[in-house]
Amino acid sequence: MDDTPPRTSDVESSRVVNGNRTGGVDGTVDSHPPVETPLLPAGTPQKQLPPPSAPQPESPRNVPPPRRRSRWLWLIVLGVLAIGVAAYLLWPKIHKSAASTSAKSGKGGGGRGGGGTPNVVATRARRGNIGVYFTGLGAVTPLNTVTVKSRVDGELMAVNYHEGEIIHKGDVLVEIDPHPYQAAVMQAEGALMRDEATLENAKIDLVRYQTLVKTKSIPEQQLATQQATVKQDEGIVKSDQGSLETARVNLAYTKITSPLTGRAGLRLVDSGNIVHASDANGLVVITQVDPMSVLFTVSEDQLPQVVQKTQAGQKLPVDAYDREMKTKLATGTLATIDNEIDPTTGTVKLRAIFDNPKGALFPDQFVNARLLIEEHRGVTLLSNAAIQRTTNSIFVYLVKPDSTVTMRTVTIGATDGDVSEIKSGLNPGDVVVTSGADKLEEGGKVHAEIPGEPAPQPQSSAQPAKNGAKGQGKGRGGKP
Repeated sequence: MDDTPPRTSDVESSRVVNGNRTGGVDGTVDSHPPVETPLLPAGTPQKQLPPPSAPQPESPRNVPPPRRRSRWLWLIVLGVLAIGVAAYLLWPKIHKSAASTSAKSGKGGGGRGGGGTPNVVATRARRGNIGVYFTGLGAVTPLNTVTVKSRVDGELMAVNYHEGEIIHKGDVLVEIDPHPYQAAVMQAEGALMRDEATLENAKIDLVRYQTLVKTKSIPEQQLATQQATVKQDEGIVKSDQGSLETARVNLAYTKITSPLTGRAGLRLVDSGNIVHASDANGLVVITQVDPMSVLFTVSEDQLPQVVQKTQAGQKLPVDAYDREMKTKLATGTLATIDNEIDPTTGTVKLRAIFDNPKGALFPDQFVNARLLIEEHRGVTLLSNAAIQRTTNSIFVYLVKPDSTVTMRTVTIGATDGDVSEIKSGLNPGDVVVTSGADKLEEGGKVHAEIPGEPAPQPQSSAQPAKNGAKGQGKGRGGKP
């Protein structure tokens, strides 16, 4: 065995700590402090050192985890994708908003400020007919209203109608106990039979006395007395006949019938109650609903025209509208004019008659009545929304064939609802702006859309597209 001690360089190259190499020839130093092997004296047996093990990887505490870097990378990629999708979805709205803002800021056909052509809504003047109406406040007033009462006293035995139903004339409404009145009829009939027999006997005696007087068998005074007796008995018989008729009438009154055709109101008395002819309240109220009348008023200044038309024999139509003047309830004719003017209001009452089979007009309902005085035919009509008014003039914005607008003064005639007659200033077929007039100026370009008609294609839309396609870097109007 070689007892030569190992060289220092060999010892340094073989230092290990817990099986890990701590240093080498390249001068690298491990993180742990080196543990040196002491030199032994000569002759001391040397322990066999274990062979140097392979280099171990560095501790994971000193190396950044690769998963954390991968997670941040994916988050960045997803964020970029989300921004791209949002921009793709929102771009049409942003583009539309920018175009709208540009159109609002411009006047005419891209005039001052560099704005676009404003969009407006328009309508066409048309030829048609329009009526001249007098409108007045009115109320639905039935032609007949009856409060049914009892004419005799007695117990109410039966009610033969339903509340709110249509009752026809002659229908039996209620029945009162008839037995007392049947007995009264029998008594009157008996008294009449008795007195008729007495009268018959008196007449026979009268004939006998007339024969005896001729032979001077009885005095003439006896004949005269007999003649008076006969007349007296005739009066008794007639009185009995009247009593019998009264009893029969009272018996008939135990069945109360409807005096007219109409709608029954709420029941005022129930069966089993005792009713009297002197009761203040009735049994039921019946109102005629077809036909129905409307009482309304017109101004005294309008009265001469109405009188002139009625005296000429014209039947003037009347339309009844609801409280808000939106729904037409019925159409009738003027029936009569009141005989005096109310001095407190300066109005006169008129009555119009309406057919009311479906009950559209209800008693005491508030209505607006429109009386047609005359009708203008073949005139120019225009929507009221297109008419502009100032303190000094009435005008419209007329759209010319070249899509420019101009202010046109007009003269208004009759008005019916949302349509007015144009006496001068427009012709049928002219296009007039109804919405968006605040954007307009004289001679400016517009893009007019007429509801119900196809939108006109702008004539200059193709040219800017061609100019923009020829080259990039050019500004508005193709200028660099």
